[in-house]
Amino acid sequence: MTGVWWKKVPKKAVSLPIYLFLLLLTVIYFYPMVWMVISGFKSNMSIFQQPFALPETISFRNWTEAWRIGRISRYTFNSVTVTTVTVFFVLFFSSLAAYAFARIKFRFQKLLQTCLIVGLFIPIHSYFIAQNTIIRFFNISDTYLSLIFPYIAMGMPLAVYLLIIYFRSIPKEIEESAVMDGAGQLTIYFRIMLPIVTPGFATVGIFTALATWNEFLLALLYIQDPNLKTLTVGMLGFSGRHATNYALLCAGLSIITIPMIAVYFLFNKKITAGLIEGAVKG
Repeated sequence: MTGVWWKKVPKKAVSLPIYLFLLLLTVIYFYPMVWMVISGFKSNMSIFQQPFALPETISFRNWTEAWRIGRISRYTFNSVTVTTVTVFFVLFFSSLAAYAFARIKFRFQKLLQTCLIVGLFIPIHSYFIAQNTIIRFFNISDTYLSLIFPYIAMGMPLAVYLLIIYFRSIPKEIEESAVMDGAGQLTIYFRIMLPIVTPGFATVGIFTALATWNEFLLALLYIQDPNLKTLTVGMLGFSGRHATNYALLCAGLSIITIPMIAVYFLFNKKITAGLIEGAVKG
């Protein structure tokens, strides 16, 4: 009897502590962003004197000033350009590699696949010197390419790993039927395989976009031209050596953070469905 007493407890009573715990975690993680948005409507003095109070008036003056003084429009263009190009080539190259690993037998296949998977666990600091040497050798420092090439390389391992699972889940009979109809490998890849793995593309694309949009270290080290800086680095302009305009900084951070959060919420179901479907197929 003592071993099964918990089975008589109502499910709602069991679920309530779990929901309360998850709610607490949500508040802990979500509150800093709410505080940042609220602080964007205050003055510097108000932030220091009443950091947790609501703003007395709702005015977008700080937001417009941050957009104008902080050159956010230019930094947004740079971030959008780098992110778009990176996502496109990560999806293109990773889908080709994943299709080859999943459907074509060739020498050193397992070794190459293992090398890609190992790339998931290697921190950027361990290969930064070699990467910097390559960028200087090709003389692409202070260009979009100095960010796009590393971002593509960093996004490939996870993208290939996820897409391999999707390609392997597709029945081989589909390919065999296409071959009997005279279709070549490229036709099968573009017209049959890619439409089927669309959920995987959505998941990989969103993960890559978020990682590229929020990357800071490489953008700080490789880009010195003010006209090429991305949003994450451009926000440093609100912080000086002796003073920081926290009101404009919070407003600027809100401007660049809210769109990506909105994108995540809009595609949240696709991300979850893609991951669950890939996990089940794997």
